[in-house]
Amino acid sequence: MAVQKTTLPKKDQIEKKFYLIDADGKVLGRLATRVASILRGKHKAIYTPFMDTGDHVIIINAEKIRVTGKKTSDKSYDRYSGFHSGLKSIKFSDMIIKQPHKVIELAVHRMIPAGKLGALVKTHLH
Repeated sequence: MAVQKTTLPKKDQIEKKFYLIDADGKVLGRLATRVASILRGKHKAIYTPFMDTGDHVIIINAEKIRVTGKKTSDKSYDRYSGFHSGLKSIKFSDMIIKQPHKVIELAVHRMIPAGKLGALVKTHLH
């Protein structure tokens, strides 16, 4: 019985590409999962969980993203300052007007694992 050896990709074998994605009319969650997968490199045959094999993604028309159901009125984004009563909350409808890029950025960033590699991969979203 022949045993196959597992090979790891070398730095010079990893080819980085740039993907341009138009968010016009796309559903937020479905777009975010696809982008997170591309950023991590899961669409490639050389994918290795502990190496940066992913590509760069540029997203345009972030303000034209859509959400399903009643998320436009119900969804909110929270951040906590660390102080008592330091919880700040902003609704999706306000966020999409003021910072439409932040909506997609938060959705994608929360789908990527935390850690050094995750922080590196998150910088490849433009």
